[in-house]
Amino acid sequence: MCDEKIEFIIITTILNNREIMAIVHLTKAQFLKRIADYEKNPDSFEFLGDKPALIDFYASWCGPCKMLAPVLEEVAAEYDNRIDVYKVDVEQEEELASLFSVRSIPTLVFIPLNGQIRVTQGAVGKPQLKEVIEKILL
Repeated sequence: MCDEKIEFIIITTILNNREIMAIVHLTKAQFLKRIADYEKNPDSFEFLGDKPALIDFYASWCGPCKMLAPVLEEVAAEYDNRIDVYKVDVEQEEELASLFSVRSIPTLVFIPLNGQIRVTQGAVGKPQLKEVIEKILL
């Protein structure tokens, strides 16, 4: 058995008889492999993904986070194969939350393939979220 516990949960949705990877819950180990290895490159953010990414920093007890969760699931399914959607539990992954200076939740981090990372705080509706995805990520 591996010394390091790596929790990797994939929430899937069935749409038109095909499985869609909707949201991936990231641990630090997964973040280092999928998003950026900040331990190897502490002075710069080098995105490792092959698609734009959206990361939701949340907590299980957070009301606005609970309201945002189904919206993120719908958006992840709609933008399947165009963007990756991730969730990070701030209570379990404090180091990742501090990396993005998360002070309130939910906090959404938008990582385009080219361009600047954008960070927003607070729950947003689906139309607003889709607008930001189209403008920043796609």
